[in-house]
Amino acid sequence: MTVTLQGLSTVVPPTVLVQEEVRDVFAAQPGLSRLGSRIVSTAFRESGIETRHTVLEELTRLPREDGEPPVFFDQESGELLLPGTRARNDVYAAHASGLYVEAGRAALESAGLEADRVTHVITVSCTGFYAPGPDFQVARELGMRAGVQRYHLGFMGCYAAMPALRLATQLCKADPRAVVLVISVELCTLHLRASDDPDTIVATSLFADGAAGAVVTSCPPVPTARVLELDRFATRITPEGESDMAWRIGDHGFEIGLSNAVPSIIGEHVIGAVEPLFAHDRALTAALQAGDSAEAIDHWAVHPGGRSILDRVESALRLREDQLAPPRAVLREYGNMSSATILFVLQRILDSGAADGERIAAMAFGPGLTVESALLTVRG
Repeated sequence: MTVTLQGLSTVVPPTVLVQEEVRDVFAAQPGLSRLGSRIVSTAFRESGIETRHTVLEELTRLPREDGEPPVFFDQESGELLLPGTRARNDVYAAHASGLYVEAGRAALESAGLEADRVTHVITVSCTGFYAPGPDFQVARELGMRAGVQRYHLGFMGCYAAMPALRLATQLCKADPRAVVLVISVELCTLHLRASDDPDTIVATSLFADGAAGAVVTSCPPVPTARVLELDRFATRITPEGESDMAWRIGDHGFEIGLSNAVPSIIGEHVIGAVEPLFAHDRALTAALQAGDSAEAIDHWAVHPGGRSILDRVESALRLREDQLAPPRAVLREYGNMSSATILFVLQRILDSGAADGERIAAMAFGPGLTVESALLTVRG
């Protein structure tokens, strides 16, 4: 049975943050030490990011039209405020719902399917919670059948879209009539904060807001569609790095921990992490062991957790510079949107002219330190 990913969609909120302007705001915060200010300048400069998107209009210098007092950023003083977790999560609930519905509707339209064909909904996020959850709202707002099955994968971090696609594939193999709608929405900017802590500063320089959707099914696609066959999945936990990538709930939002050791850990273990993905194919295994990954796989959809992560993966797998052009472009234009980002990269690879029959190796990284990977084939 062939299961395909159809109808990719990507959505971002309209407010754009220019990286240099955000850097200047964080570097100018009262109480920031001289060393902290230097780390801010370096982290933002070396991030590989030019623009990001956010649901927080008040983070820009544009005057607020609603007359409400500032919650996240005082434009007059230039000071970043410190709202509590409840205030941040309330903003998440207010903005995430619309993005889930928009991304889901766009994915179905791209796949040429009506909402009543959907048998399962899988929503993904690590940046907020509410109930009834986004899975319920998507089903209701898009007019799905009352019996649609719903799942939510929460708080897994940047790799979460990969197990969502794997779960969707398993559901389709169990039921050939299944049509699974996967939607990821991450509003990471709700949890950014001023800090002297280097790990927090690095996270502040990277994370952004975005949403993405996809339809997974074994049903035949429309004749003119370009789809991705979901061939294999693999998951690996590295023997180190548990404390280097962390995500905890604090009194003032979710606390992101991202140490500067993460790129080195990924670079050291990425070959071992993708070995099980290629284990079924002697040619792919031999190419990986011989350092010929660039020739064995046409495209590499690597989660752009940061420029240094992409650099390490490129070096460890001996990839060509052009093979990581799509993830670098996504990072440059959108930043790290946590779990939604890998779907942006897959969309960019398709848009770049990937041809029928070409292979894609996708991978994403998250707490644990966990590496989730998938092997896909372009069709159409």
